[in-house]
Amino acid sequence: MRAADGSLDVAKFLQGLNFTPFHRRILILSCLVTFFDGLDFSLIAYTLPYIRDEMSLNEAMMGNVSAAAFIGQMIGSLVGSYIADVIGRRPVILWCTVLSAVLTFVTGFAQTPEMLMLLRLLGGLTIGGLLAPAWSLNVEAMPAGKRATAVTIVMLGFSTGAAAAGWITNWIAPLLSWHYVFFVCGALTLALAVLLQFTLPESARWLVAKGRPAATVMPLLSRFDPGTDLSRYHSFYLSDERSSSKSDNPLNKIGELFKGWLAYITPLIWAAYFFSSFAIYLKSSFGVLFLEELGLSVQSATWIGSIGGLTGAIAGVALLALTEKRGPAWITLAPAVAIPFLLLVGLGIILDGALFIPVIFIGSVLVGAGHAGVISITSVYYPSAARATGGGWASFMAKFAAVAAPLVGAALFLGSEQKVLHGYLFSAACLAGIIVCILALSQFAKRLVAEREAEQALADERDEADGAAHPINLTARESQA
Repeated sequence: MRAADGSLDVAKFLQGLNFTPFHRRILILSCLVTFFDGLDFSLIAYTLPYIRDEMSLNEAMMGNVSAAAFIGQMIGSLVGSYIADVIGRRPVILWCTVLSAVLTFVTGFAQTPEMLMLLRLLGGLTIGGLLAPAWSLNVEAMPAGKRATAVTIVMLGFSTGAAAAGWITNWIAPLLSWHYVFFVCGALTLALAVLLQFTLPESARWLVAKGRPAATVMPLLSRFDPGTDLSRYHSFYLSDERSSSKSDNPLNKIGELFKGWLAYITPLIWAAYFFSSFAIYLKSSFGVLFLEELGLSVQSATWIGSIGGLTGAIAGVALLALTEKRGPAWITLAPAVAIPFLLLVGLGIILDGALFIPVIFIGSVLVGAGHAGVISITSVYYPSAARATGGGWASFMAKFAAVAAPLVGAALFLGSEQKVLHGYLFSAACLAGIIVCILALSQFAKRLVAEREAEQALADERDEADGAAHPINLTARESQA
């Protein structure tokens, strides 16, 4: 921060804060956004057995229905994230929430597989457009050492919503039909959209990165720390993003993802997220059908899937407590422990014993925890002007896996017990891929953080040479995430 010339380093200001009530508000609102995002998206997985019976769907048609939503998410993740870097995080989150609510509600009127696929495709566009802006809003707002954890907590909202989709389906579908599941959830999501209109803030870092007027930035910064007098400042800058391009050209934003050490980090993020997403979406698409093939009832399989997914997301938050302090390599702990559990199922060792359900449940939890860990690092390494784009491209790669998972799963892993077991073995191989990618990424991330710390030290020296004053403690460094 340079008080002498009226300039405030917003990067230092935000990183040096304690966790405030305004941080808590942003986190809670973002969790609500992702809760309903996960709820609306996961409804198709839990209602699919009912839809299958009503519409007489075969395995290929079920795969197409599941893949339609993922294709929509894949496209939406790119479009929504780019728009969020151009016009802001808030408007994209608001519009996507409204459209998701409407499309979820209308899905309840579907009478044919074709109509169902179209509505899930369109719904996927809005759901995919939400996640990267929500991640970015939190990464850019949180104090040092809280960024990756904040992303994981935000995605805990998604997992909780996905779990709630199972509970709501078990509650409504047997009594009223699967159509009413979509009616109820669409109406609830629309109520959230109204709430967000009056409560959701914009990202202060994004405003500064885009060169917005001081009169727009200052009131937002004051909400983080009302006790700090900001009236002496009339301009704002980000010391950790001086080389970042402010161009809205899509190619320039993509280029930001490959500058310096990011040229190595970005492809590794994409690969890790691809492997993790294939495993998680194979489970979310066909987990109920897999367990049904292995002898469980639909309702029992639904409870295991929903509770396991929620518990995995909570375990992911605990895992990130280690990752924030010790680096991203610790993310590999969950998939490394999960692999033996998946092998016990895939090799048919515990199918007929008392350990079957515990092993299935623990494996599900660990797969979810690892996925939460991978998600937490998808946006933290990028500059604010291209952060949503970075998260969007990572999400695109994840959704590419999510499209492939139901299609490959329907072709190779449905129809017999042996095929289901092969699905568990394939998931174990995906987890091994995550481990390789994250361990390599952690080495490049150390070099990137060291380089940015050196640049920050030089900036501090220049500030001191200019006679900068330091009225508040703003010495926190960038989180290693």
